[in-house]
Amino acid sequence: MKVIALVGTNSNASTNRKLLAFMAKHFSEKADIELLEIKELPMFNKPANRELPEEVMEMAKKIEAADGVVIGTPEYDHSIPAVLMNALAWLSYGIFPLLNKPIMITGASYGTLGSSRAQLQLRQILNAPELKASVLPDEFLLSHSLQAFDGQGNLIDLETIQKLDAIFDDFRLFIKMTEKLSHAKNLLRKEAENFDWESL
Repeated sequence: MKVIALVGTNSNASTNRKLLAFMAKHFSEKADIELLEIKELPMFNKPANRELPEEVMEMAKKIEAADGVVIGTPEYDHSIPAVLMNALAWLSYGIFPLLNKPIMITGASYGTLGSSRAQLQLRQILNAPELKASVLPDEFLLSHSLQAFDGQGNLIDLETIQKLDAIFDDFRLFIKMTEKLSHAKNLLRKEAENFDWESL
């Protein structure tokens, strides 16, 4: 099973990146998880010729080829980071790699809420007409993330690991279920292709 993990931040010291890296190692026998950085993507600017940057197209190809996507988001001012919104804008501008794609949302934060409000906002965004991803009902919240890892980048708390294991196993099943629930995918793609905010 091939899974793409989007690092939803441009911070070099992010515990969200550390969590995704732990998942790639911890679940290596269950899935091939590849981390993708979004921090180098250019600012979204609706190019007049509708030609997307090469790095956006490369990211979209990897997402389309994957069985599922994990998105790790911090929470800034009760919302997702601007850099993540920027990436999603590119990934929904005339291309539809996330359409019906199974998504698992994770989030780590220094405080007690574990990016819960940002995750709720991300769910709403992923349901937009141009995206229409299939999001796993459960999400993984990691609170007090600065104290959550040991020196080797492994999660310390056993109950936290068990919860992550359970949610990821559900995600693998969700991927298989989503494959069977794809009868409307072509119709959804047509709707996404025809949708235009500027004509409303």
